[in-house]
Amino acid sequence: MKELGEYLKEKREEMGVGLEEAAEDLNLNSDDVENIEEGNTRAFKDMLELKGIIKEYAKYLGLDPEKVVDEFNDFLFEHTSRISLEDILNAKQQREEEEKKVYSPYTKIRKRSINFDRLMKLRPLLIEIIIFLILLLVAFIYLRSVSENKPNNRNSELMGLRGEEIELA
Repeated sequence: MKELGEYLKEKREEMGVGLEEAAEDLNLNSDDVENIEEGNTRAFKDMLELKGIIKEYAKYLGLDPEKVVDEFNDFLFEHTSRISLEDILNAKQQREEEEKKVYSPYTKIRKRSINFDRLMKLRPLLIEIIIFLILLLVAFIYLRSVSENKPNNRNSELMGLRGEEIELA
């Protein structure tokens, strides 16, 4: 990755583009561009996102983005191929065993994870409920304002009597 980063840096400097200018044009932080050019992949949490950034950076520099991404993929393959198949299988087995364990609510607090797929299925229902509550609130406000503006029958009768008395006097 270091070689790829140096190559990108050389091309940027050949174009006469400063680090800050490139970062601004790509809508990135200058530290991100610098980390790419130095080959510091640990500064990025998501390798797929980093791949996209490198592809955009290659386009920006007028390079063939597919060739640059292929170089990055080669780096990823070399980097990830250091993990032995045995280690991968052991990690998978440990995760499966952990999922099979039964926890007592009295002995161990298990973190609950949000099931986003299930939450997304409930989303339309939640939207309908919110709309219903808003409509109910609007209806309540409307009815209350109508009842306040409508004269009370008893008060209107009293007003009429008083009005007649005043007219007669």
